[in-house]
Amino acid sequence: MPKSKFSHVKISGITAVVPEHFINIDDEIEFFNNDPKLLERNKKILGLGTRYVADERTTNCDLCEAAARDLIEFLNIDKDSIDTLIMVSTSLDYKYPASACILQGRLNLSEDCTCFDITGLACSAYVHGLWLAHSLISSGASKKCLLLAGEISSTHSDRRNRNSNMLFGDAGTATLLEWTAEEKTAYFYTGTRGKDWDKIIAPAGGWALPIQKDIIDIEEKDQSGNVWHLWDEIMKGIDVFKFTTDVGPKGIEKILNYTGKEISDIDYFAFHQANKQIVKTVAMYAGLPKEKWSTDTFSLYGNCGTASIVTDICRELSEKKHQYLCLASFGVGLSWGFGVVDFKDVKTNGISKYKTPEGKLNREEKIKYWIEYFKRGQNA
Repeated sequence: MPKSKFSHVKISGITAVVPEHFINIDDEIEFFNNDPKLLERNKKILGLGTRYVADERTTNCDLCEAAARDLIEFLNIDKDSIDTLIMVSTSLDYKYPASACILQGRLNLSEDCTCFDITGLACSAYVHGLWLAHSLISSGASKKCLLLAGEISSTHSDRRNRNSNMLFGDAGTATLLEWTAEEKTAYFYTGTRGKDWDKIIAPAGGWALPIQKDIIDIEEKDQSGNVWHLWDEIMKGIDVFKFTTDVGPKGIEKILNYTGKEISDIDYFAFHQANKQIVKTVAMYAGLPKEKWSTDTFSLYGNCGTASIVTDICRELSEKKHQYLCLASFGVGLSWGFGVVDFKDVKTNGISKYKTPEGKLNREEKIKYWIEYFKRGQNA
């Protein structure tokens, strides 16, 4: 069922964190042939500005844990009341176990808390997670759900790959949903164009093509000098642009028709912050007034993948009060997710900075740790 609605579910709070280290596009002029005019042209068209990136000691779980702790403290939540934890991301710390299980332990949640991941959808995943959380609570299967969405997208490509790396930043977010006696109806429209599954893909690293010695030294360059490894992301930019500008306006029209609302009824359209050009094009084709959408989040934080739409919501709600938000996302798969959700009285403390704690392991120390862990044997 691509369209669905749920009642008696409220979003109590939402928050986001980004790493403290950032890259300003002005400091990367070397990647634009040291040509100020070329750099300014890209800034104007794409909206490039700053993006916050994790160091090698910081993982996606670290960012999402920080966001969750901020939200739990901010809302003064009884952690034992959280009975579902959903993690949405393509930057999972490990192939397994699920990052949700790791975070349940770190956050010291109840063992009666159901934990699982949603992965592989990237930029549309948050709306899918929101849809699933509404479904669980509306059905009575859950009373209080902690939805975590995070990404360290800056690590998905080589910094020398200017087709993609200059777009991406990192963030971790937390959203709390719970049952309410209020009606509070939320609407969703989701879908998939799986025939184009290879338009955004990381070929190596899964079980189809594990990372082994035969590929670790392979480094390819395209005609523009962009550097790529088999475990890096490939993004067919023109195809993805055509997909988003096709699905985006249609999705907004379909979700509004489903809800019976007009554009004027929506306070803010929260877009996946892919880049300025994509957001602007989709908004134009959808006929949205400029005051109801923004690309500021992309210019301030970059494309944060799964967490992108959440950072846009946190930035907007920290500045203005809104009730009805239309969420518009499109991502890997190729997939999409749209929603009209009531954000009245949702609490947020905006977007905060994450400082890597002292004592966090670097890459060399992690390798040593796991070798020693293995050698200790089965019963250690």
